[in-house]
Amino acid sequence: MSVAVPEARKPAARLRSDRRPGASAGRLLRLELRHNAMMWLLPVVAVLFWLTTYRKTMAMAPMWNLRAASLQSGAVIDFITPVVGAAAWMGTREARRRTTDLVATVARPPWSRLLVTWAATTCWALAGYLGCLAVVYGVTARQASWGGPLWWPVAVAACALVAFSALGFAAGVLIPGRFTAPVVGIASFFVLALSTELIIGATSYWYVSPVVTGPWDAGPDAGVATFYPYLPDLSIAQLMFLSGLTLAVLGALALGRASGAGRVRIAAASVAVAGLLAAGTAVRLAGTSRLDPHGMIAIPALHDAANDRPILYTPVCRETAIPICLNPAYARYLPAVATALRPVIDEVAGLPGAPGRIIEVGATYQQGSGNSVAISLTQPPRGSGQASVMRILLPDQLGGPTLTTSQLAAQAASSTAPEILARVVGNGSGVTPAQQAVWTGLLFAAGQKAVVGGPTPERVIGPPGIVSPGSGSPGRGSRAAGSPGPGSPAAGSPAAGYQELLAPKGSQAFAVALRFRALPAAVRYRWLMTHLPALRAGQITLAQIP
Repeated sequence: MSVAVPEARKPAARLRSDRRPGASAGRLLRLELRHNAMMWLLPVVAVLFWLTTYRKTMAMAPMWNLRAASLQSGAVIDFITPVVGAAAWMGTREARRRTTDLVATVARPPWSRLLVTWAATTCWALAGYLGCLAVVYGVTARQASWGGPLWWPVAVAACALVAFSALGFAAGVLIPGRFTAPVVGIASFFVLALSTELIIGATSYWYVSPVVTGPWDAGPDAGVATFYPYLPDLSIAQLMFLSGLTLAVLGALALGRASGAGRVRIAAASVAVAGLLAAGTAVRLAGTSRLDPHGMIAIPALHDAANDRPILYTPVCRETAIPICLNPAYARYLPAVATALRPVIDEVAGLPGAPGRIIEVGATYQQGSGNSVAISLTQPPRGSGQASVMRILLPDQLGGPTLTTSQLAAQAASSTAPEILARVVGNGSGVTPAQQAVWTGLLFAAGQKAVVGGPTPERVIGPPGIVSPGSGSPGRGSRAAGSPGPGSPAAGSPAAGYQELLAPKGSQAFAVALRFRALPAAVRYRWLMTHLPALRAGQITLAQIP
């Protein structure tokens, strides 16, 4: 008897040791992962991501800010319908298979069983998203010349998938039916995509939408988060909203499926209320947003003043006759930009008024009426001693369609060459026919056949459908009606009014300009070295120009 008693107690002790907290939930999760609808939709999502997001993202310049923003918006749009549909389909499973009465008799609470099914769907969705993220960020890491990954957009997209999965699953549980999944999936896509139509200006409650990464209708802007740190204000508000929405939906689902009036119902109600408060607070914070001078959305309650300090970096330079220096993020453009500017640099290097250095700087952003955003060159502080330094913006810093390297270099030359020549020829007070002739001749000699840029690039981008001259295409990146076109001179600029320097076609000044352009470059340069002070003072006539 003394030996038989311990032997009889061994199975019971072993049974108690197997009942570890969470062990059965883990086994149930593994079972749900093997029989989840989201697993079979991942190939469809991968193809959709490649067609609509990956190709567009890889066509952009290899800059972390551009690709992170494109990944956030694109991944959310690509995943929403499959994720919501799969979650809703899993939520209707018990009703579709008519097993509701059968599973109601098991020992596990209904709400915990449903949460495990939802968790399995969410895990597959996040696995697919992380795979897409790894490909995009892996390629960008090899291509980018400067900077590092931005993780706030990554977190927003991941949290959006969790929230969408919860919404779809709750809809499936509450409205079981075979048509619930497709209806809810399609409806969620249109609600999310059309929510951006309600955004007006930089202050809008709809900025909590996870497809928004910055000022809406501003277009992809490579200059944002390049000269100044990426502002996480909007991302924090979006994470608060999405997390609160997830908690509210799951808490309400647990509250509706919990039996009795014990601690479970109280906890579920508390979670639901906390989620609603967090989501409501995020929406309220989004309504206080404003356009930051550096092109990002700032929320005063979430803003860190340390992010207003510029990023320190060592510029990359090309030692031409007039050195050209760019932000290291634009290093891939430097050879093409230097080649495009070489003709005009060779014409004026060393002349009075010619810049001693050309450097790329950040832009200044200002919210206009509606969704229009004015982008202009940041001027140096007065008395900074940088009069000989010419500050420029590259076209990719002005928002709008992504440009190839050759297109960017050509547009940079067309906007920068007129200003360089205006600095040399003009004096800021009146224009003489001789100045028109020399400026036009030098412009033609530098290979610029038409003036499509300006001394201080400034652009106003606004509602879709209005095309500005030279903007390329309608839609995002187009300017508002009646606003300055690309490259309009800013008031007070040293080269303001340079378009007046263009000799009218058919005039005597135009004929002299053609004659001046036909001279050998060395002859033009020697004449300018001798007569440039008199030309700038307005003391040279057309007859004195060779």
